[in-house]
Amino acid sequence: MEVLVPFSTDRPKSRLSDVLDAEERVRFARTMLRDVLDAVAAADGDPRVLATSPVDAPLGCPVDVDDRPLTTAVNAALDARFDEPAEDPDPVAVVMADLALATPEALGELFAAGREADVAVAPGRGGGTNAVVAGHPAFRVDYHGASYLDHRRIAAGIGATVAVVDSHRLATDVDEPADRAEVLIHAEADGAAGEGGEGDGGRAARWLRDAGFTLDTTDGRVGVERE
Repeated sequence: MEVLVPFSTDRPKSRLSDVLDAEERVRFARTMLRDVLDAVAAADGDPRVLATSPVDAPLGCPVDVDDRPLTTAVNAALDARFDEPAEDPDPVAVVMADLALATPEALGELFAAGREADVAVAPGRGGGTNAVVAGHPAFRVDYHGASYLDHRRIAAGIGATVAVVDSHRLATDVDEPADRAEVLIHAEADGAAGEGGEGDGGRAARWLRDAGFTLDTTDGRVGVERE
């Protein structure tokens, strides 16, 4: 299954600007992307990065450049796939580049659901859509607002069946400073913090630790501090 991985190369992870400078955000975003690509490949997906500008380092997979907004760029890629004449076109997945905790197992569940239903959706926290598999040739995405609800409505409007994949791994995108704790907690619990690879959050967790970030539980709640 082809897996599109949208990636912002221009101003990645701007909501982390309070805890990372511009250069650090670029490096951290690239590290999470590598974790996602590892997980996709290990789940037998064929990743293709959809970047906003050329990527200046090899990623081990094809890279398409499209500087248009996310919804427009992804839908153009879906148009290109589904407009090709095919009696039974293969599904296409879209997986966000900041799912540092994504595992081959979680993605494998998503891909399997996308082969059974016309559309499979992995919702993110707050009503977003962190991953989707489009098997119905008329399905297109809309990432504005509560996109999970929008995608359910879009699917209903074209008569497409929908499978919802409820996965903590796929629901956890790293957008806000507090999200760093999720990477550190779960990579550490899985023994991945020192390994880094196979899409288990290992690279991202190791990057955070190398940058001086550690878990802080001194006030009874889990946070992140920088040494």
